Amino acid sequence: RDRDRGEGRCFVFPHWVKCFSFSLLCAHPGGCHELPQHAPVQPKTEADTLPLSSHRRRRRQLKVEYDKDEGVPPVKTEHWEPPDWKKQLGFIREMRSGRDAPVDNMGAEKCYDTGAPAHVRRFQVLVSLMLSSQTKDQVTAAAMQKLRAHGCTVENILNTDDETLGKLVYPVGFWRNKVKYLKLTSAMLQKEFGGDIPKSVEGLVRLPGVGPKMAHLAMAIAWDQVSGIGVDTHVHRISNRLGWLKKPTKNPEETRKALEEWLPRELWSEINWLLVGFGQQVCLPVNPLCSVCLNQHSCL
Repeated sequence: RDRDRGEGRCFVFPHWVKCFSFSLLCAHPGGCHELPQHAPVQPKTEADTLPLSSHRRRRRQLKVEYDKDEGVPPVKTEHWEPPDWKKQLGFIREMRSGRDAPVDNMGAEKCYDTGAPAHVRRFQVLVSLMLSSQTKDQVTAAAMQKLRAHGCTVENILNTDDETLGKLVYPVGFWRNKVKYLKLTSAMLQKEFGGDIPKSVEGLVRLPGVGPKMAHLAMAIAWDQVSGIGVDTHVHRISNRLGWLKKPTKNPEETRKALEEWLPRELWSEINWLLVGFGQQVCLPVNPLCSVCLNQHSCL
């Protein structure tokens, strides 16, 4: 309000501000699903036969309010977006068209038992995400194969002693801590959720060893719902290098919030898979392959 004239002013957004949608990429072939089945196949219910999410399906969008500031009125701000992001995204899609990065064949979407009941598949997705922290996809996939052969269910994890469980998941990063978190999380799932995993970000981040990145990815893969962008070190690094953030961020959670402020929601489920593979093959943490990158002239 103008103090001298006492006149109110308002700001009207231009009528041409729009959201641009892009089609989601297809799922990635191959994976680490194949394991021998030792138990007879039980008749499956409708819920059991529903497939977990893939990149061929448009995921349902879910609004998440867990980080909302109570009592703070919304403030209208001018829309900001990176000037060249659509062109940069197109180039990344082109460079990722082969779908041959480790995440494509050994990521969390590829490491659960497709023949298991739905709640077991969801638990295995969560376990693979918990093991993947600070660990290469190849190592995580190998650990998941051993766990599934042993029996990767809430009940089996709880009935397995720490030493045996450690041998099964070794050499994932921080494997001792992850053994502890797997036990604590399994006990919590059995007690509070009947052996299934929570169907909300708020519930997932309450589990020991589960942070926002894992929670959003679990919602997308296990529950087929888009709740937010899963930001790991690859997404964090590349978003800063491409200038996709209004100002540089210090950690993945800051990057997630900054990306969600401008990136069209239709792209949230695609961006993790896309940038993780790009970071594994081209935009490396050290000595990135800038000479073969189509974005070499627009990168910061």
